[in-house]
Amino acid sequence: MKLREAVALFRGQRDFHLDIIGKRRWWFLLSGFLLLISVGGLLFRDLNLGIDFEGGALVEYENRSGVTVAEVQDTMAQFDREDAVIQIVDGREVSVRTESLGTQRSAILDALAEQAGLTPSDINVQDVGPRWGAQISRKALQGLLIFLVVVSLYVWFRFEWKMSVAALVALFHDLIITAGVYALVGREVTPETVIAILTILGYSLYDTVVIFDKIKENAESLSLVSKETYSGTVNLSLNQVMMRSVNTSLVTLLPIGALLLFGGDTLKNFAFALFVGLALGAYSSIFVAAPVVGVLKEREPRMAQIRTRAEQRERPLRPALRAVPAAEAGDGEAELEAVAAPGRSSGTGPRRQAAPRRKGKKRPRSGKRKR
Repeated sequence: MKLREAVALFRGQRDFHLDIIGKRRWWFLLSGFLLLISVGGLLFRDLNLGIDFEGGALVEYENRSGVTVAEVQDTMAQFDREDAVIQIVDGREVSVRTESLGTQRSAILDALAEQAGLTPSDINVQDVGPRWGAQISRKALQGLLIFLVVVSLYVWFRFEWKMSVAALVALFHDLIITAGVYALVGREVTPETVIAILTILGYSLYDTVVIFDKIKENAESLSLVSKETYSGTVNLSLNQVMMRSVNTSLVTLLPIGALLLFGGDTLKNFAFALFVGLALGAYSSIFVAAPVVGVLKEREPRMAQIRTRAEQRERPLRPALRAVPAAEAGDGEAELEAVAAPGRSSGTGPRRQAAPRRKGKKRPRSGKRKR
């Protein structure tokens, strides 16, 4: 591809000519592979849920004495908390996540303060009970379910139920893969992550609705559908809005990428979920939602008839039998009559071949015969 053509495509001055719907099996296989890996990550690695969901205590304090992770682990092991998660951020701040401190609160804080050269009042403790964590999880699940129901009804009312099903397939595709990526990389799931996921689903829905609107606009032309079939119309619509979707996604991903690289820990977790989810949303709107609509619509009897007629038009016509001219037919008859059949003569040898008849005009008879 020439540079001038690439720039024209990027600016939207020209349309793509990709056979996205024709190769939908490859996109479905790719999505299935990603879903399989994500489900495996969720089953075998589990999500790293924060204390807001599981309950527990988050202890944070300044690392004045330069303690190491191993030293803090030894201190926590004295209180039978070997499973405590310890992190040292930039070598200056210690973060300890463990079960609720309970009756050991004063003893643990005194030991950590003495080790770090602090006073217990310098240590920040965030203690969340398991009941609070369960309530947060329940509220997050309720919000997700309400969102999915409202989205289904909106798309159904705005377009049709087949597009509503396709939109839900794309949303679940993005949700499962994003959760699987979180499980595989081990990032902590916090309330900010839930907010990011809901933002992801909203953005994915926005991109999907834009594509569905273009498909509906083109499908209203019966002549176009009859010529291209419904799948061809969907493919044409995707090529027309491809660059719009790509540019919108790039403009959104650039600032999120900056937050992911240069933001703090809280912003990085939030930006990571947004970056993964928005990239998946741009992919699923084009390569999952639209092909699913094409598959569902092609099963309608009317669309199936249009496809059958289109396939018949594309079949090569059987060559017709060529008419034989009369002159050629006469020559052929003459040749057949010229062949002699053996066994008619009294002689033993082969019979002479008769001279072929000559076809022509009969000579007119004279009025009198010679005597």
